[in-house]
Amino acid sequence: MFFSSPISFSHRTSKEILAYAVGAALYMPATRPHIADDILQRKHEGLTTIVIDLEDAVGDEQVEFAEQCLSQQLGLIADYMEAGELNTNDMPLLFIRMRSPEQLEHLIEMLGERISLLTGVVLPKFSCENGRAYLQLVHQYNQQKDRSHPLLYAMPILETAEVIYRETRWQTLIDLKQIVDEYAPYVLNIRIGATDFSSLFGLRRSPELTIYDIATIRDCIADIVNLFGRADQGYVISGPVWEYFSQRERVFKPQLRQTPFEESLGKTGRNLRMKYITNSMDGLMREVMMDKENGIVGKTIIHPTQIKPVQAMYVVTHEEFMDAQGIIARNDGSLGVFKSTYTNKMNEIKPHLSWAKRILIRSQIYGVLHEQQHFVGLLPKHEQTYVSYS
Repeated sequence: MFFSSPISFSHRTSKEILAYAVGAALYMPATRPHIADDILQRKHEGLTTIVIDLEDAVGDEQVEFAEQCLSQQLGLIADYMEAGELNTNDMPLLFIRMRSPEQLEHLIEMLGERISLLTGVVLPKFSCENGRAYLQLVHQYNQQKDRSHPLLYAMPILETAEVIYRETRWQTLIDLKQIVDEYAPYVLNIRIGATDFSSLFGLRRSPELTIYDIATIRDCIADIVNLFGRADQGYVISGPVWEYFSQRERVFKPQLRQTPFEESLGKTGRNLRMKYITNSMDGLMREVMMDKENGIVGKTIIHPTQIKPVQAMYVVTHEEFMDAQGIIARNDGSLGVFKSTYTNKMNEIKPHLSWAKRILIRSQIYGVLHEQQHFVGLLPKHEQTYVSYS
């Protein structure tokens, strides 16, 4: 399958790599009792990132119980690692989604050494009122931590009314970026909370459409990318959650062509395509494609069957890799433009240089497909069973 295989990484890998490596981030409530055992047993093939949620996935009356569960699960992971049953390379990137700066401060104290198991914290409803307090706590932790422990990163979520409402959006985004820039070494991703945005208008996208079909959300995403995604000083921006894993009725045609599935997997591919269509996976895959085209890498997911489709779509094609490699190699002033290796386009060195650098970073994490291979060949050849995260 691979012309160049993916590299191994852990929460100690460089920030430049980790920012793109978050990929398909599987959310699960902190009240879930088997997180540590699932990791030990490698229950979900391809899983690289877990976000343990203390916010919306936990009832207001469950918060203390959820914190205790979280502490217990991290303790079990630490025990497994000490016993040699788990090592750093076996671990997915672990994040905790917080409720408030006060909770973050409390957990840093409560978890003690166990916090070194985390890659970072997810900061919901990130705003001008709480943003600096959140990031100051992350900064203080990193300044005071044991030198042998990895950095703790932050992933703010932009999802408040001030960001989505047109009359306050641009100034709010400018103010938020100033806060984020102050703590840039510790900010791994900027995430987009489209569910909260949609709720402010009483909207919810259907499984046959993408978030880019919802005009108010699309316009807001464009402004977020415009400010936070600039090539010279930008951040890696992750896409909003895909919340469907099944579909009862369909109005529009499926969005997955049959040919690549048949060519890659034969009859099994045709069956897999139909399962994906039934499970709303074609909508997810189209949205991931739209994310990539808009400079967004990473996706919040809520079900393990979504892991491989998302991760597979981040794998770099051989054509993309050859273009990017050629652009980087010729960036010495001797040429301005050259014909691509595939002889189907012109590569302009200066305009395409930032794109090429991003492709080469992604190629390290997700790998490069062989010339005749398609990402469909990386998908599971059998239907995974539903696993409840309640």
